[in-house]
Amino acid sequence: MDDIYEVLERWGAWAAADSSGVDWQPIAAGFKGLLPYGKKTRFQCGDDEGIMIDGCMSRLKKIKPEEYELIVAHFIIGLSLRTIAKKQKLSEGTIRKNLQTALGFICGCLSMLDVN
Repeated sequence: MDDIYEVLERWGAWAAADSSGVDWQPIAAGFKGLLPYGKKTRFQCGDDEGIMIDGCMSRLKKIKPEEYELIVAHFIIGLSLRTIAKKQKLSEGTIRKNLQTALGFICGCLSMLDVN
């Protein structure tokens, strides 16, 4: 399997490009489509891979909602780990450990689905 960080970067670009149809994108009333959301120039995963990762993300949300929000903030919205740490008033090391836990969970889910 590819490096899980790279897989989630491609998935984040796919989800930010409004491919997933899930509630990733916050929209203010009357402003949909006015400004691009996320980085459109990032490499995206395919729909099949994106849907599988969405399923893993929904499992993560049920079990560990804090790690779920961390993945969404970092990979979809594009916030740096330092920015997330400042907003949550935690150390950057704690945020990195939480991200590693979340990445391990997603990797485990994909392994259980026998995804290469």
